[in-house]
Amino acid sequence: MTIRRAFADLSVGQVHYAACGDAQAPAVLLLHQSPRSWTEYREVLPLIAGVGYRAIAMDTAGFGDSADGGVPASIAQWARVACELLDALGIAQADVVGHHTGGVVAIELAAAFPERVRSLVLSSTPYTDEAFRRARAQRPPIDEVAPSDDGSHLAALWQKRQAFYPPGRPDLLEAFVHDALKVGLRVEDGHRAVASYRMEDRIGRVTQPTLIVRATLDPFASPHAAELQHQLPQARIADIDGGMVPLPDQMPDVFARTVLDFLATRP
Repeated sequence: MTIRRAFADLSVGQVHYAACGDAQAPAVLLLHQSPRSWTEYREVLPLIAGVGYRAIAMDTAGFGDSADGGVPASIAQWARVACELLDALGIAQADVVGHHTGGVVAIELAAAFPERVRSLVLSSTPYTDEAFRRARAQRPPIDEVAPSDDGSHLAALWQKRQAFYPPGRPDLLEAFVHDALKVGLRVEDGHRAVASYRMEDRIGRVTQPTLIVRATLDPFASPHAAELQHQLPQARIADIDGGMVPLPDQMPDVFARTVLDFLATRP
């Protein structure tokens, strides 16, 4: 199935997205982790579109090829821009899939614009309460590396993520480094936005049918699945054994099937 890429003129400037499937089909909006781009879902898009959906993966404002409009990075801002994209594409309502940072944005999108979100898939999504914020404040930057004249910072960027990616898959690390370099000095913006988001004040507004996807080998997000389910009593958990931080592009077939199985059962 053909993936078509385009830009929409939104409040922050041009926002890039990739879409696959019939424009009249039910829409599934996919939101990526930081500091990735729509390419996290490159192999997922045709799998979801192939069974009768319109699958759309956007570059979050300030990431990939999307402008940030000079507006400070925040989860609320990114959710507003995602809603603007739905408006620009003439989509009244969508099922929303978010991975890591994308899952946090998806929660805010559902809380702020409930009429626009049919259901949620929260993949490897942290629960960002006060305890989370305190713990994050004591940790060093996740992806930030000091620039070097000899290019050794590129290897350092690779090595920061290597332990959380499957062995023998340098292609996944290359995709991460490519997107991280595109963001440049803003590489930590997504992590900071997540760390400052008061999810405990917003998650009670989320009433849509929800699936929590737990990648069993993701040490950052999998421990949050039980607390998310506690906060979202309508949610259920689906485990993906062997899943790691780059789950959608690590295991696209399993990821897409998990999403589709959920969509087939939602009201």
